[in-house]
Amino acid sequence: MTRSGEPDFSARALRPYVITRGRARASRNTVGVETLLIAPDATRELPVTATREERALVAMCAHLLSLAEASAHLDLPVSLVGVLASDLIDAGYLTARSGTPKQAAPDSQLLQEVLHGLRGIR
Repeated sequence: MTRSGEPDFSARALRPYVITRGRARASRNTVGVETLLIAPDATRELPVTATREERALVAMCAHLLSLAEASAHLDLPVSLVGVLASDLIDAGYLTARSGTPKQAAPDSQLLQEVLHGLRGIR
């Protein structure tokens, strides 16, 4: 906050860019707002080059946490936390769990017909 009571964005204007090391997009597009994150081994040491935000994200993901919740706890934009989470997933420090959307789930009637067809091949 400035003395006039307005938020001071000058210090945060460059910060997200620095935190993601210049990247604006996640390395994987499967990390969504609803994606659940968990650290399979929260005691595993991060490299010394890990940022404070990456360390905080792994620590808070000792328990299952959604990307949106992690973003709120870190007080950072969801897109930025998505970039960090993708990096940590790629490095094996986090695991992502996502539910299958109902639109992507196969129809049970179709599966029954396929099963019936396969049994008829014999």
